[in-house]
Amino acid sequence: MGTGRLTGRRDQEATTVPDPSTAGSAPRSLAEALRARDDDGLGALLRARPDLLSPVPGDVTQLATRAGTRASVVRALDHLDRFALQAAEALAVGPEPCPYAVLESLLSGDTGTTSGADNGARAELPRALATLREQALVWGDDERLRLVRTARELLAPSATRPSPTGLGPTVAEATAGMSPTRIQEIVAAVGLPATHDPVSAVTALTALFTDPERMSALLDEAPAEAHQVLGRLVWGPPYGEVTPHPTPPVRWLRDRGLLLPATARTVLLPREVALYLRGGLAHRVTEPLPPAVSAHREHRPQLVDANAAGQALAALSTVEELVKSWEHAGPPVLRAGGLSVRDLKRAAASLDTDETSAAFWIELSYAAGLLASDGEADERYAPTPAFDVWLELPPAERWSVLATAWMAATRTPGLVGEQDAKGRTLSALGAELDRSAAPEVRRRILGLLAELPEGGSPAPAALLARLEWERPVRGTSELRSRLAHWTLTEAEVLGVTGRGALAAPGRALLEGRDPAPLLAPLLPEPVDHVLLQADLTAVAPGPLRRALAEVLAVLAEVESKGGATVYRFTPGSVRRALDAGHTAVDLQSFLTEHSRTPVPQPLSYLIDDVARRHGHLRVGAASSYVRCDDDGMLNEILADKRSAGLGLRRLAPTVLAAQAEPTSLLDGLRAMGYAPAAESRTGDVLVSRADAHRTPARALPVPVPDGPPVPDATLLGAAVRAIRAGDLAATAVRKEPAGSSGSGAGGSGAPGELPRTSAAETLATVQAAALTGSAVWIGYVNADGAASQRVIAPVRVEGGFVTGYDHTADEVRTFALHRITGVAELEEDQI
Repeated sequence: MGTGRLTGRRDQEATTVPDPSTAGSAPRSLAEALRARDDDGLGALLRARPDLLSPVPGDVTQLATRAGTRASVVRALDHLDRFALQAAEALAVGPEPCPYAVLESLLSGDTGTTSGADNGARAELPRALATLREQALVWGDDERLRLVRTARELLAPSATRPSPTGLGPTVAEATAGMSPTRIQEIVAAVGLPATHDPVSAVTALTALFTDPERMSALLDEAPAEAHQVLGRLVWGPPYGEVTPHPTPPVRWLRDRGLLLPATARTVLLPREVALYLRGGLAHRVTEPLPPAVSAHREHRPQLVDANAAGQALAALSTVEELVKSWEHAGPPVLRAGGLSVRDLKRAAASLDTDETSAAFWIELSYAAGLLASDGEADERYAPTPAFDVWLELPPAERWSVLATAWMAATRTPGLVGEQDAKGRTLSALGAELDRSAAPEVRRRILGLLAELPEGGSPAPAALLARLEWERPVRGTSELRSRLAHWTLTEAEVLGVTGRGALAAPGRALLEGRDPAPLLAPLLPEPVDHVLLQADLTAVAPGPLRRALAEVLAVLAEVESKGGATVYRFTPGSVRRALDAGHTAVDLQSFLTEHSRTPVPQPLSYLIDDVARRHGHLRVGAASSYVRCDDDGMLNEILADKRSAGLGLRRLAPTVLAAQAEPTSLLDGLRAMGYAPAAESRTGDVLVSRADAHRTPARALPVPVPDGPPVPDATLLGAAVRAIRAGDLAATAVRKEPAGSSGSGAGGSGAPGELPRTSAAETLATVQAAALTGSAVWIGYVNADGAASQRVIAPVRVEGGFVTGYDHTADEVRTFALHRITGVAELEEDQI
């Protein structure tokens, strides 16, 4: 008892339990280093790496083991900034363990050399090292820094793969398979005395390559062409091909071990030689400080807010127009999900924009819950009931709904039209558009804009450089750069930014406040009038009130948009209003009431002319028929060659029968220039306006999370307590039962194993502990068969159960006696 021990066959980094006699010395494993942390330190690790909490580790040993798994380490490396990653890469090519001074030299260069000029690396190294330590990627004191084994395997070079620093293997690694005779030849060529074994020869060669003075003297003897060869390999990749008969400079380098064979036709530059040529630097360019993001242009904040408000108003109009265009006959859902290319083009044409922008508005409407698939047999996209609720909100609140959905959405419409890994084209509203990093990138871009003075807009290149520094891992960096491009564009068209600067509503959105109160004063009040003009157009001098806008959208066509919307009246649009149930008198009265200018005579004539002809012909189901009091018009229709396909024949002077369906007959007569109206079986005119289609109630799309969520303070506190309690149960020193040898029945078993005691011994021990108020160590198997070890303080033993305070769970629990595999008393100083 009281000596260091190993629990199972786990990695030594995670499993060594400290010897009490060495308390206060440097940690010998990652588990020891974590165990020495205070609660805040453990909480910081779990906050930085939330994947370690799924599920909560049973003790510190489990936590250290999980922190060293490949998937978790890769995720942690992906979230390091450039300089912290460079520090980890330097540790991977440095000695094991690595003193702080050596790491500093790898990042800032050898003092006294041109490459050793300090660029801030020395000042920033403590911060980077603190980050690596906090995330349990590095452990040990400053004299013995150790990179966790998995990170070293990922970042260190191998015989065929250089490290991210461009450095290759060491001399010892490169000569591992080399014959002893060849090693002795290299030793002799560089002027070193022969040795009796390859190990000492490699050690002597390594000492030479790491001695600046002797290396300088050796390279002074090299041919000029040899320096050129070394210059091509020094910053990586450190491998080069050679012919069966290499040139004299290459042969000179190879004979002296300055180039070592990697394969039959490949040589490599040993790490020690490369570091000498680099002046001790692990990286060609060390970037300890993030690129600055400054205001490239300065705008008045009022101008920025006004510009953003205009974009916000246009965004509301675009979304409303898009969703309304799908309320009668929305596009079908593809079999694999999503929107077809043809329907995307149609949406772009109806919005008078390009397909990329149309995909953005479609995805935004979907993310806000305004449209979805209807789930019917002939599945189509249609507005949701939430769209009707959204329409009734004030404009600023409607924009708030869109902007909030945009901030949280993981949908990336910028990917529409590209191909996935299997060569399939990604479609709008398809299932493959989620990118979990999108919300974090949007928030970071807006955060960088918020750090600038109000009205300041940075150069996009500066923002991208900053993002790349913050997440430099290849693949992660490329995706973040593309997401940043899309964020800047989307924020501008949505009205979160204005002229590239963050607007006041956008700042509130970033801070989690409601942006509607800030946006509302910036939006113009809806107007209740239009200006009719003699050229059959109407100008809306601002956003129209909803009732006026809805009627005008039926009565006229939108000709142009902007600060003032221009509507044009045509025979087709007037007929559409008549088909919707309006009369000519209604339309004349409506225009007179809502126009600040007199109704122009051409417009009055247009309405009266279309109304006079509207309904003069009537179509019903016979298959179908045409009825008209003017038999001359029916004669004219029969004589027209364009009516041949309708299968018309006269039944009476005022009635024509047709073989075509009523809808086809209506369309055919309208194509011939007539204005027929449909009628019911009783002869009444039918209103042809279709009912708006709505989907069933739908929940908002759920964003795809970027890994486990960051735990809150309550969860962190509970997790740390559980880990501490579990660690106490795993490392507590047990008292051996009297007369026991420490193993077998009645003994506590081998260290780290669950105790084994008889039922009588278990009952007697827990009863004694309940009487004395002491704690015991138990092995317990729950109803699912999972075995665990716990430290409990029994308070009551009755009815086959023991109730006590469970130090592992930090709460009072009840345990079935028959599920306790064994019990052992603890040493008096353990609790």
